[in-house]
Amino acid sequence: MSWKKSSCHTEVLVRKSQEAKEQAYCPYSKFRVGAAVLTSDGTVFTGCNVENACYSAGLCAERTAISKAVSEGHKSFKAIAIASDLEDRFISPCGACRQFMREFGSQWDVYMSKSDGSYKLMTVEELLPCSFGPDDLRKGKNPVGNSKL
Repeated sequence: MSWKKSSCHTEVLVRKSQEAKEQAYCPYSKFRVGAAVLTSDGTVFTGCNVENACYSAGLCAERTAISKAVSEGHKSFKAIAIASDLEDRFISPCGACRQFMREFGSQWDVYMSKSDGSYKLMTVEELLPCSFGPDDLRKGKNPVGNSKL
């Protein structure tokens, strides 16, 4: 089945993110998050947050899903859906996840959902305007280390 921006396909992606949330390992925050990322060829990878007693060693659901996809050879994405147990507002990716998503482009869709399955659609670019990305590191653009004193 090819991906089109239809409510049916979007609902499937949001549902998969909600299912991934069920696997979350979050003994400290008790804040479950799931994500489902859609690759350009239509494959879906899911991920959940995995906490650690050393808080900074934890991993968000979005980065888990994207890392799973990358580890299987996928580097082009169409959309990601994010789910949590929040009822009164849409779950939004943290700053680190926004930057992680930006690594793979700025023009893909981010579906931020509530626990009832309703969602809000934004693009990576809308979530991270004026972003820093791979093009900023191309040879010759970054003068640090290239100039002679």
